[in-house]
Amino acid sequence: MQKQLIECVPNISEGRNTEKINTIAHIVETVKGVKLLDIDPGKATNRTVITFVGEPEQVIEAAFKLIKKASELIDMRHQKGEHPRFGATDVCPLVPISGITLEETAKYAHKLGDRVGKELGIPGYFYETAAKENKRKNLANCRAGEYEGLPKKLINPEWKPDFGPAEFNDSVSKTGAIAISARDFLIAYNINLNTTSTRRANAIAFDMREAGRIKREGNPITGKKVIDNNGEPVRIPGKLKAVKGIGWYIEEYGIAQISYNLTNISITPMHIAFDETAKNAEERGLRVTGSELVGLIPLKAMLAAADYFLEKQQRSLGISENEKIKITIKSLGLDDLKPFNPQEKIIEYVLNKDASKKLIDLSLSDFADITASESVAPGGGSIAAYTGALGAALGAMVANLSSHKAGWDDKWKYYSDWAEKGQVFKTKLLFLVDEDTNAFGKIIDGFRMPKSTAEEKELRRQAIEVATKYATEIPFQVMETAYNSMEVMQTMVKEGLPSSLSDAAVGVLCARTAVIGAYFNVKINAKDLKDRNFAQEIIAKADKIYNNALRVEKEVIEFVNSKM
Repeated sequence: MQKQLIECVPNISEGRNTEKINTIAHIVETVKGVKLLDIDPGKATNRTVITFVGEPEQVIEAAFKLIKKASELIDMRHQKGEHPRFGATDVCPLVPISGITLEETAKYAHKLGDRVGKELGIPGYFYETAAKENKRKNLANCRAGEYEGLPKKLINPEWKPDFGPAEFNDSVSKTGAIAISARDFLIAYNINLNTTSTRRANAIAFDMREAGRIKREGNPITGKKVIDNNGEPVRIPGKLKAVKGIGWYIEEYGIAQISYNLTNISITPMHIAFDETAKNAEERGLRVTGSELVGLIPLKAMLAAADYFLEKQQRSLGISENEKIKITIKSLGLDDLKPFNPQEKIIEYVLNKDASKKLIDLSLSDFADITASESVAPGGGSIAAYTGALGAALGAMVANLSSHKAGWDDKWKYYSDWAEKGQVFKTKLLFLVDEDTNAFGKIIDGFRMPKSTAEEKELRRQAIEVATKYATEIPFQVMETAYNSMEVMQTMVKEGLPSSLSDAAVGVLCARTAVIGAYFNVKINAKDLKDRNFAQEIIAKADKIYNNALRVEKEVIEFVNSKM
């Protein structure tokens, strides 16, 4: 069963005092199983976005401790900043990451809020999916009036808090209020302008954000508001769905920004928000100079942005993940104001930072050294997988070179598609490098199990059989993947850049070597299986792939020799 993971992204109303910020943020690490991912302070906004992740119960315990510590160290009676706010911990959204639904996450938001109200005496509102009435879904409504408006808001029956005291007492005057939610992954994203005008930045924000602007009679800025039959202002919707935005001036940088919340990146991704904003700014005589990511971002959003800009350039999408991230950083100007470190900003990279080092993370010389050591793993299976990965990489390389050849511009997409296929095979085979060694380790673990009693012997026997099956399936996957990758190199031999004919051919030979090497591993592991039906079936399938690979190799060699 997949482990339940949720992310918590509290925003505290302190962005200048480093000691306070770190004390508040690092309190979450006192909860076992919680991983602090990011601390992102802003001086001008006087606000810090903190990100941590873990299992639900652990996360809400950590969130409670953070809210408590913030209420002790931040005095809202003296807090000022550019960003709208109404509490020491202003907002505390919970975000489902894996194994849990948004609706289930909302229940944890309610549990956290009830405890904050009862134990800390902090009033608050549930918003987004956790909201208990429709008008409270929108954070802007919950926070309307900000801290200064709390004395009247808390005693207004229509805005009675969902939890905590409905009065502005001495304690609340210090802590302010809090908004707690369950929501989808949100990207806080600021776009930089070559102006100091907040009014100009706001004008663009109103054009872009989904809520748009209020419709007025005559002058669009100073004219009388147009009111509908329900007495509500009529709005002119903005261009981008699932986007909230305002303009502000950031003294720290000396520029105006448009501050966006991208609430559903499947509807409006970061790169579309950037491009559409740049177009609107140009129409107003302004320029977008770059952008700023607040907090963390999913890897898929960075890769989608790279694909978007590569397609606009008619360049191949079949390049490495690292190259795509570089393209996204430069295309969006994410390093315009300060360095952008992908290892600190991409959520998957941060989560994997402390993971044990893999074979594929080693240098080539270290990989060769560990293979040549007295250890039985990595062995032939891992080397076969790595050889296959190199073959697929060569196929992708030739496809990329062909995509960018002068005079072949009308075929760039054709070669890009082949390069992407090559990258997929390469990625799978790199995974199998480590997985082959892991599979062998499972067999060793089985043999190390106790065997003093009949029951222990049977459990040991079963564990060894299961591990041996897996150790047979992994090299079979290497065979399958390496053989399927041969189509990329075979196509590039015949249709790719003529000067790279030999490169594509070497790719075929690497794939063929991977197939044969993995074939030997399938056979040697299958011979020890007690389940002979399974063993015979997998060997029969392996025989077919083995023979097909040799046939393709022969065809390619004959073709290459005919061209030389």
